[in-house]
Amino acid sequence: MNFVFISPNFPTAYERFCEGLHDNGVNVLGIGDASYDSLSDRLKNALTEYYRVEDMRNYDQMIRAMGYFTGQYGKIDWVESNNEYWMELDAALRTDFNITTGLKSDQIMRYRSKTAMKKYYKKAGVPAARYSQVVDLETAKQFIDEVGYPVIVKPDRGVGALATWRLENDDDLREFFHQIPERPYVMEEYITGVVEPYDGVINSKGEVLFAASHISPNSIMDMVNEGVPVYYYVNKQVAPDIEDAGKRVLKAFDVRSRFFHLEFFRLTKDKEGIGNVGDVVGLEVNMRPAGGFTPDMLNYSQSVDVFRIWADMIAFDESRTTYSGPKRFCVYCGRRDEIPYTHSLEEIGTEYGANLAMMTRMPDALAGTMGNQVCIACFDTMRQVNSFVRYAFVPQKQIPPVEES
Repeated sequence: MNFVFISPNFPTAYERFCEGLHDNGVNVLGIGDASYDSLSDRLKNALTEYYRVEDMRNYDQMIRAMGYFTGQYGKIDWVESNNEYWMELDAALRTDFNITTGLKSDQIMRYRSKTAMKKYYKKAGVPAARYSQVVDLETAKQFIDEVGYPVIVKPDRGVGALATWRLENDDDLREFFHQIPERPYVMEEYITGVVEPYDGVINSKGEVLFAASHISPNSIMDMVNEGVPVYYYVNKQVAPDIEDAGKRVLKAFDVRSRFFHLEFFRLTKDKEGIGNVGDVVGLEVNMRPAGGFTPDMLNYSQSVDVFRIWADMIAFDESRTTYSGPKRFCVYCGRRDEIPYTHSLEEIGTEYGANLAMMTRMPDALAGTMGNQVCIACFDTMRQVNSFVRYAFVPQKQIPPVEES
């Protein structure tokens, strides 16, 4: 089996996907813009060969790299980056090289376009926020007359919460239209809730090989735009209604042979026409792992190896390892360099050393969303999670309470 991994060195954890494939006997071929010498020894050992391009956004260079690998090793069976930024590139390469193990260019928009996602949520029977294409000021006002302020406006095809606006009134609306970028935007009614994704690996038969869920009490948009505390935690168990909604969405989108990251809201306030407090509402569908160090957190929380589960799915269409360790809450705190916290990193290490799973720096490319300094710890109870979060972020506020157990 010939597997081309796009940008296998970023994020750094993705070298473990390559390592798992290599251990399963897969021919792992890397394409990236980093120099070969800059790759870790771990990644070099996992790769059969690496082709460096000057610019991964130059499609001609990517075509030449793929052509080289085809000439050297025969037909390519898989092309994958597991990275939101390169999903359309992955699809284009699959299309041009007739690779059938993933989405092609004519299929990718169902996962990339926020408006295209809506009909699949409807097919799954999962409610989603009402929306309108951003056309002109008058159309926007008509939509707001229907749903009321606040509203969210964001690129129809965007990554994370970048270039996302929350409009509270007519002044905000006029300001947005005064400086709206020249790309398709969508306007949605505002949903009050916490984000509770369904993350996992699914095989070619539509069987979920692994699934877990994490909860983000603060919105990603507020983390990016308002600088509120960056924290979230992996739950011990997937809530039954999240699992039910997740599996229905996977079926509606006909998801196969993927690492998936399905985002849902759990309402904390009744929303007319959508649902009541506690109900699950569809947000976005992503055909890649959750960002940052979330894959590591899934491992710490669930006592598994998601990199190996994914590699087993690719090579064997099943998971070939049994996992039976403890399940714990795993919490992420992302501290920002510009904020003077009461407790130093050394003090956090002293106070919570037995629970800490990771303390490291976030790559600069992700720090705007996820914070600069990463502190990840595991606990048996939510009371312990809350205490850790409060300790890590003093004197910051805006840390909403979560249910203790």
